[in-house]
Amino acid sequence: MTFNGTWKVDRNDNYEKFMEKMGINMVKRKLASHDGLKITIEQNGDKFHVKESSNFRTLEIDFTLGVTFEYSLADGTELSGSWAMEGDMMKGTFNRKDNGKLLTTTRIVQNDELIQSYNYEGVDAKRIFKKDH
Repeated sequence: MTFNGTWKVDRNDNYEKFMEKMGINMVKRKLASHDGLKITIEQNGDKFHVKESSNFRTLEIDFTLGVTFEYSLADGTELSGSWAMEGDMMKGTFNRKDNGKLLTTTRIVQNDELIQSYNYEGVDAKRIFKKDH
């Protein structure tokens, strides 16, 4: 499947502003901007196994498209939501447990890059990953 493989973060676009809007403190924002994040995605039909490893933590999650699950961000923010496929794009819709506000995220592969986009409270950001061979 398109998303399968290991992806290493290459660059960020407006990511620090996004984290600021999420309420993440400056020290954590600086660290997160240089977290060396690697995402390994294994898709089998509508089921996904994702391993995230960064300088701070390693996390493995399993989810099925359209099925709600719980997820914690690296800063401890707890979310509940689900992923869906829209054409070639994965779209995640999550609500923060602390304030109920919506966080949307998408993943799409373009030109051998995985582009992960975020939107929270009107602030857009992107993290661009390259295939880790």
